[in-house]
Amino acid sequence: MPDVFLLGDSIFDNAPYVPKGAEVWAQLQAMLGASHRVVLLARDGDVLVDVWAQVARARGMTAGPGRVLVSCGGNDVLGLVGYMQSPAKSVLEAGELLASWQAEFRFEYRRMLDEVSTLGLAVAVATIYDGVPGLAPGLRTALGVFNDVILREAVQRRLPVLDLRVLCHEAADYSAMSPIEPSEQGGHKIAGAIAELLRSEESVWQRTVVFGSSSA
Repeated sequence: MPDVFLLGDSIFDNAPYVPKGAEVWAQLQAMLGASHRVVLLARDGDVLVDVWAQVARARGMTAGPGRVLVSCGGNDVLGLVGYMQSPAKSVLEAGELLASWQAEFRFEYRRMLDEVSTLGLAVAVATIYDGVPGLAPGLRTALGVFNDVILREAVQRRLPVLDLRVLCHEAADYSAMSPIEPSEQGGHKIAGAIAELLRSEESVWQRTVVFGSSSA
């Protein structure tokens, strides 16, 4: 029975924001049944550098074939929101600030993926969703800068992608308890897309294929 390791943040570890049994990992396990064992190592609030500890835990649990899903980076960007609200003298100056933050994000994201790759398992990554209710248009646009890093790294490493921007596009996809967390509905979409990916042919895990809908 292959293991499915979920690494990252509250996109996967959304237990505090949904009813019991409606967590992303629980919905995914229900969809997969006995064909896979879902292992939740993601932690609410974790940032890119925290994935190293999650990888260490996964390394101690691997005993055969498996898959790794990584959804992380959103909290790193969240930590920049206050800076993004600072005034700039021009659009170009604002763009330069975004470029510097993007460079730092790229450095940490690459280091994270390098560490995940040491597990020797097939890996898929997720984008950062941008459909959060009430999200300012400017912040939504700024998220594109960081998602560009994720997509470029995925293409360069031939990794499948879960595009959460497409999956979670309705207000009901976000928890009423915290609008930046997946709701039961959003979690169902995410779990469904992961299940679709896991049921795909082996070759899908050797190239960049974008999954942005759920048939589950």
